Amino acid sequence: MEQLYSNILGEGKPFIILHGFLGMSDNWKTLGKQFSEQGYQVHLIDQRNHGRSFWSETFNYEVLAQDLKNYCDHNNFKDIVLLGHSMGGKTAMMFSTLYPEYVSKLIVADISPRFYPVHHDGILNGLSAINFDAIKSRGEADKMLSEYVSDFGTRQFLLKNVYRVTKDKLGLRINLEVLKNEVGEVGEALPTQQTFSKDTLFLRGDRSEYIGVGDESIIKSHFEKAKIVTISNAGHWLHAENPKEFYESVMKFLS
Repeated sequence: MEQLYSNILGEGKPFIILHGFLGMSDNWKTLGKQFSEQGYQVHLIDQRNHGRSFWSETFNYEVLAQDLKNYCDHNNFKDIVLLGHSMGGKTAMMFSTLYPEYVSKLIVADISPRFYPVHHDGILNGLSAINFDAIKSRGEADKMLSEYVSDFGTRQFLLKNVYRVTKDKLGLRINLEVLKNEVGEVGEALPTQQTFSKDTLFLRGDRSEYIGVGDESIIKSHFEKAKIVTISNAGHWLHAENPKEFYESVMKFLS
């Protein structure tokens, strides 16, 4: 059975963090280190088809949740703090509702249980347009990507996936073909009947549209103990845009 790649920081109660679509565990290193200094053993995980984890043709929230269960079983975890951002938040919701006995507290960053239409087309087309046979540097990759993705910050986030396959060749850590084919799965709603009755925190960015006023009742229908907290001066990447307030909100919830 293939195991997910993880970067483990600190000692103590297991605290698992799941990145978003086209992200990786590295995106959470700084916050992960801060959490590890508060008596947690932080596991920064790469989900399948992302980062250094295995590639697979199958990609949906049921298998992403199963991957996490396999990881917990492999490490004998039964009482975790679970935090997920965006797609990782959907995985965390799915996992908590399917396997509630594994989770003591759940934190979901800037995503609701509802359905989201596909909106990553430009980004996926841009990543597909990078000709790795013709380029030698990340700067050249950025130039190609900029024709599809105008926002500099988004490009920097995406270009973290570029790595040196050999001394002379660059490539992508993500399984781009499968992620393009299965991108519809990323927006899938949490099944209506699935609920989680333990303490849950939803964090949303004040400049993000991912969790709106209408989402509050949907959240409560699945997560009866959910608290919804807004992070100021932050969009969808709230943990990167306002890490101080994000960290403080999480620690307040956990204490």
